[in-house]
Amino acid sequence: MPWSEREFRRPRNAAALAEAIRGLTGPGRPLRLMEICGTHTMAIAKAGLRELLAPGVQLLSGPGCPVCVTPAGAIDGVLALSERPGLVIASYGDLLRVPGSVRGDTLLRRKALGAAVLTVYSPLEAVEAAAQDPGRDYVFLGVGFETTAPGTAACLLEAAARGLANFSVLCLLKRTEPALRALLAAPDLAVDGFLCPGHVAAVTGAEAFRFLPEEYGLPAVVSGFEAGDILYSVWRLARMHAARRPGLENEYTRLVRPQGNPAARAAVDRVFLPAASVWRGLGEIPASGYALRPEFAPWDAARKFGFAPGPGAEVPGCRCGAVLRGACAPRACPLFGRACTPADPVGPCMVSAEGACAAAYQYGAPTEAAAAHGG
Repeated sequence: MPWSEREFRRPRNAAALAEAIRGLTGPGRPLRLMEICGTHTMAIAKAGLRELLAPGVQLLSGPGCPVCVTPAGAIDGVLALSERPGLVIASYGDLLRVPGSVRGDTLLRRKALGAAVLTVYSPLEAVEAAAQDPGRDYVFLGVGFETTAPGTAACLLEAAARGLANFSVLCLLKRTEPALRALLAAPDLAVDGFLCPGHVAAVTGAEAFRFLPEEYGLPAVVSGFEAGDILYSVWRLARMHAARRPGLENEYTRLVRPQGNPAARAAVDRVFLPAASVWRGLGEIPASGYALRPEFAPWDAARKFGFAPGPGAEVPGCRCGAVLRGACAPRACPLFGRACTPADPVGPCMVSAEGACAAAYQYGAPTEAAAAHGG
């Protein structure tokens, strides 16, 4: 192996590494690899790796953006919740700009109209805000994958320890493995391997993705987030695919361990139970979300306020659901760059800082950007 795990990160080795990947892929059907992490999506777009590796390798973006996979019906329910007097919605910033089933109707718009909406960078900020403002109810929107689940669990444990009756969590968290299984069952997906999310694996452990090679015969590499990380991971996937020996490899050894973070996993298990959850583009998937355990019912916003997600639907023309399944490239959406831009987004894939459409818009080649605008 010509690259050590230090050398592959050096920019001067990128060309040689890309050439090695080309040597493992043929001129016919490209090697189709999917990343399932929004940070990977942005890193790939920013570094121009799709263009560098084409035509032998095709990099697809999957359901790796937690804001993007939150369905329109859930957003509709949150917007209805924001209308309650004396209630404050606390959320990460990206979620404020995600529309429900009506274009332009977002938490940010509701805030401008007078709703109490608080932007936080940590769920513990919402706990502190509730402690300092006992006259109002605070609802933290718990969005994310296994990466953010431990922090949400920690805020619930803190609220319970302090007996904060005016704080609760609306749990919209997602679990990665059930979604991947549903994705692989979709008739419109053909994929040859996976770049597995390093952030998720830091919590769950690399072994959480062992099912991909063992049950589906697909190579999988847990990858870091620098361009060199991703190139090296693609090379390892291409090598396994060429040898027809699918396996699980951990490229991100500087952070990810086989069994993950025991303390984080214990906190999640203490607070949550697996539950069915609805994903944008994938529908309802059994055991793909989290529900609060019964002992945390006093801090469960869904029970406390009778939260009911609406039926919800994509805004007409929006193809975010297909983008999240890897069935549609962002630029193939008829709204991309025309009716849907970061300044005026139609769907969440253009809203989120980890969305595939936002990445394509921000880092696409100038000629592509012009074409997207009809130029």
